[in-house]
Amino acid sequence: MHMHSLIAISLAIAGAGIAFSAGAQSPPQRLGLCAACHGELGIATGKTIPNLAGQNLEYLRSALSQYRSGARDVAAMRAAAGMLNAAELDQVLQWYAGQQPAESRLP
Repeated sequence: MHMHSLIAISLAIAGAGIAFSAGAQSPPQRLGLCAACHGELGIATGKTIPNLAGQNLEYLRSALSQYRSGARDVAAMRAAAGMLNAAELDQVLQWYAGQQPAESRLP
């Protein structure tokens, strides 16, 4: 019985490792346009462009909704957001929200 318990525990640990690695995120396919300004990992390429890494997902969703509706009047964001469908936008926002914030990248 002791040997069966060890085998069961070993299989559970191995299965958890497989599940963890399978859940590892990779950049969304349509990240390119956003990454041109906000960086692939959400660290902006310019001083006047906000970092998105680690930003609250609900905040990002709200901001994008405002850009798309024109409530936030930034033509570049409205144009960029208009090129992606809702599912693609959400994948991008989830990607950025899941990245490590710029402040925690400092040596």
